[in-house]
Amino acid sequence: MIEEVLLFQIDKTSKIAKQYSQREFDRLGLNVTVEQWILLKIIHESNRISQKELSEKSLRDPASITRTLDILQKKDLINRLPIPENRRQYNINLSKKGEAFVQTNMSIVHAHRKKSIEGLSKKDQQTLNILLKRIQENMS
Repeated sequence: MIEEVLLFQIDKTSKIAKQYSQREFDRLGLNVTVEQWILLKIIHESNRISQKELSEKSLRDPASITRTLDILQKKDLINRLPIPENRRQYNINLSKKGEAFVQTNMSIVHAHRKKSIEGLSKKDQQTLNILLKRIQENMS
């Protein structure tokens, strides 16, 4: 049965987690998608990052990244900074509004993360992390 396939369960878990987070974002009126939040968080952690690096870190295709960055720029959450030696690429960083947005809403994301591991001991969490990383390595 498909429900017994580990990769199916991993994919299902990922989708359920994203749906939960999106419902909460919508309920709280954050006006961002989970995908937009992920990019904002990566940019926040990197301080300044190229679009190519952002694509690699987020595991998203470059065209999707471009569309999402267009939206985030229209919302004044990011800045695109030209790279002097490369006219076709940009470095991306958070605007002041974007920085404030991430700082203000981190507690919401921490609450989602906490909910996701309810009932799991520290040992369970460590074991799960090790197993997921092993699967990732096997599939790389």
